[in-house]
Amino acid sequence: VDEAMTVPLFGGRRAIRVRAGSRSFASGIDTLAEMGVRDCRIVIEAGELRPESPLRKACEKAKTAVAIGCYPDTERDLAKLMDDELRIANLRIAQDARAALMSFLGGDRQASRNELRKLTLYAHGKGEITLDDVMSVVADASELKLDPIVDGAFAGRPDIVETEFAKAMIAGTYPGVIISAAQRQAAWLHKSALAIADGQPASAVLEGGYPRLHFSRKPAVETALRNFSVARLAAIIEQLATAALDTRKQSTLAAAIAQRTLMAIAANAKRRG
Repeated sequence: VDEAMTVPLFGGRRAIRVRAGSRSFASGIDTLAEMGVRDCRIVIEAGELRPESPLRKACEKAKTAVAIGCYPDTERDLAKLMDDELRIANLRIAQDARAALMSFLGGDRQASRNELRKLTLYAHGKGEITLDDVMSVVADASELKLDPIVDGAFAGRPDIVETEFAKAMIAGTYPGVIISAAQRQAAWLHKSALAIADGQPASAVLEGGYPRLHFSRKPAVETALRNFSVARLAAIIEQLATAALDTRKQSTLAAAIAQRTLMAIAANAKRRG
């Protein structure tokens, strides 16, 4: 609020960028909506906000604000993006290279586009992009920053959970986002465990589905499937749902609640029965 209402020394219009963290500042939105701001624009970057989120509600009801949903690329979106860039470069791509490339994309549209353009430049004049081309130059532009925390929990590695969780907090990641990622992983593991119990090979389970499991995660996920039965995964899904609710009800303790829950999963991962 102070920055938005400050008169700039050299005049002109300004832009203020805010990255939402664990602390609520919805009241500041209400204040600015009442006072009015003329010489600047405020852009707030937030994570996945539920309809009842105070920040989202504040922006939606303010006449001078708008809440814009930015959804992650689907498999179809990524395929179209890939085809568009390859067509511009007049290149084809081998099927195995396409599958590998798809697993590297999706975390951010601009990052995905940058990797595709780097690849087409590398393969310029070749006619067809091979798997070796992809593995040689493409960096991982998928959404992986939360994976070490989640994989560490389900693989029974509390040391990794502690280290990576601390990094996420320093980076300003909201603890509820980490719990949401753990919920998605628990649901995927539960579905996979059911499929394996029905006789489907574990290798087929790991290779199937979307988003495709990144190769670097497979050892940890295989360990998780050995650690947890279907019944225990169902119990963990309930445990994570409780943690998700508690982080919203007690926002000041959200980090402690999330870390305690994930550490408990990691500590009990190898317990049998």
